[in-house]
Amino acid sequence: MAIEFHRPIVKTLAWPDEQHTRDFARALALRVQAAGPDLCASITLEGDLGAGKTTLVRHLLQALGVAGRIKSPTYAVVEPYSVAGAGAKPLAIWHFDFYRFNDPDEWEEAGFRDIFAGPGLKLVEWPDKAGRHLPAADLRLCLETIQGDGDAQERRVSLHALTPTGAALMAA
Repeated sequence: MAIEFHRPIVKTLAWPDEQHTRDFARALALRVQAAGPDLCASITLEGDLGAGKTTLVRHLLQALGVAGRIKSPTYAVVEPYSVAGAGAKPLAIWHFDFYRFNDPDEWEEAGFRDIFAGPGLKLVEWPDKAGRHLPAADLRLCLETIQGDGDAQERRVSLHALTPTGAALMAA
């Protein structure tokens, strides 16, 4: 019997500092690793400039085992990664940043349809810039910067699980 998923599951978290961002990334990495190399999931990250989207992705990639410098794909649009998975098969990961898109049709012209149709983890910053072309996300993260005491900036993060895969990842 197939289970239908109708309503998104929403959870809101507060990250008072970068350590909390790192801790969340590590917990999410454990869920990704548990899903195995055949995982086919899309996580969108939304928020203003400086909200912490790229920082979260960097911590997640490091927790998944990506070594070396992790570049922001702002100019390249996409940075591919591969990490050891269960057994001999690696997990493919793509980090997208559509900030510089001027037209949603650029997504189609870039040939990203095949990447999103196949297995792997797709991490997407500025998903709204890809418009209707971007397939629905499994997990949507909305990051907001809240001014704390002094120079401190807290992050409020809303997680929206839109599919069973997203719900499993959100359990982190």
